[in-house]
Amino acid sequence: MEQANELAALSRSLGRQIGLLIDRLGKVELVLLGDAHAIFIPEFARGRAGAERLRGLRLLHTHLNAEGLSQEDLMDLIFLRLDAAAVLTVSPEGQPARFQYAQLLPPNPQDAPYRVHPLVPWERAKVDFAAEAEALEAEFARTQPESRELAHSPRALLVSVSPLPRLIQERHMEELKELARTAGLHVVGELVQRVAKPNPKFILGKGKMAELEVLALRGHASLILFDGELSPAQLHTLAELTERKVLDRTQLILDIFAQHAVSSAGKLQVEMAQLKYIQPRLVGKNRAMDRLMGGIGGRGPGETKLETDRRRIRERIACIKEKLEELRRQRAFTRRRRSRQGISLVALVGYTNAGKSTLLNVLTNADVLAEDKLFATLDPTTRRLRFPRERELILADTVGFIRGLPVELKDAFRATLEELESADLLVHIADASHPELPHQLEAVEDILREMRLDDMPRLLMLNKWDKVASVRREELLAGYPQALPLSAATGDGMERLTRELANRLL
Repeated sequence: MEQANELAALSRSLGRQIGLLIDRLGKVELVLLGDAHAIFIPEFARGRAGAERLRGLRLLHTHLNAEGLSQEDLMDLIFLRLDAAAVLTVSPEGQPARFQYAQLLPPNPQDAPYRVHPLVPWERAKVDFAAEAEALEAEFARTQPESRELAHSPRALLVSVSPLPRLIQERHMEELKELARTAGLHVVGELVQRVAKPNPKFILGKGKMAELEVLALRGHASLILFDGELSPAQLHTLAELTERKVLDRTQLILDIFAQHAVSSAGKLQVEMAQLKYIQPRLVGKNRAMDRLMGGIGGRGPGETKLETDRRRIRERIACIKEKLEELRRQRAFTRRRRSRQGISLVALVGYTNAGKSTLLNVLTNADVLAEDKLFATLDPTTRRLRFPRERELILADTVGFIRGLPVELKDAFRATLEELESADLLVHIADASHPELPHQLEAVEDILREMRLDDMPRLLMLNKWDKVASVRREELLAGYPQALPLSAATGDGMERLTRELANRLL
């Protein structure tokens, strides 16, 4: 009671708010001096580990008016995961007047993420904050058994901030969900915002950042995944603010490539792409960097290089370039030898997960890995397709394309994609059953244009025809009259495809 009287008198005499950060033993860890309207909390060291843990500190501060907790106070409670946020109003005479406090709540879909207790006269304020904080932590732990079972699957919250129409944003989010699933993430929520121009520092506005934090708390998300690419400054600022790991779409794709790289060439290409991405983001070892690297988005062949300095990264990139150049020379020799033998090369191209590897397996009786996941194929695979009268051609399976393929990957996989430059025919495999078929076709054509391959002869195949409804089939055949429908899974349409290949090339 005496300390409250002193705090109120001092706050009134200074005409400023005063705040105390108090641990669970009642010890004051930090004294904060604000102005007449607010206090300013400095950056904390990283909080106690675990989604079920609170910070172990409560905030008590004065208000020079009769109002209780403000929205700013509640945002501090959320972002800092405080045990409690409490306010002591000060009378004009400098006496404690009324008291109010708020606490975080375990995740619940209906209510706010916090409980705000009513304002009461100061003399009626009797709260055992330490006991209540420990009870809340026990409740947090009890309400997340799923997160313990999915310990091997990090929980992610997906975010899209763009000037694009909301319908397009939602389509992009569906693809981001599939990328997250392929990377081994467990998606617990999403946030979509359409803005004319994203906030250059935080991407989101302050209100949306608070909403994002609430969603992350409810879903026990340890990772925030943004659709699109963030600048180095944005990544660091967001990681500092949320105290969660922050990834962008480019990092996620790089991680998927790292998981799927099998050959030494593929691993080298992935490592170089990772290093090129990391290089401009190495601004010194800090807590934001800890939350940017390691685990999802930071694994793979290059993960031991993530904390090296820029000089060592440049040296490593130069070394990888030499090895990839040797790989290019070897593949160029193979292509020249094949050309001298008069064997035609057909390259299978298309959006990721369109069924290229499955088609290659069916046509050539191969056993190339074919999974219902994005980027199951990274390394180019070639197989011979034999025809009657001792005729044959080479089929090459290539890495799948995707909207906004990171520049780092385009550069790194140049040796792989050079198979396309020497092809006699590009067979564009498209997933006819996908709702985004036109956009996927356009994305592939855009990449082929960037590679200056848009004038090469092409054959469009509408794969997964068995999954397309009859009405939709008529629409597709009318919209793409030159395309050949087929189903690599059932074998329907394969004879027509082989006849078309023979007529064009043999």
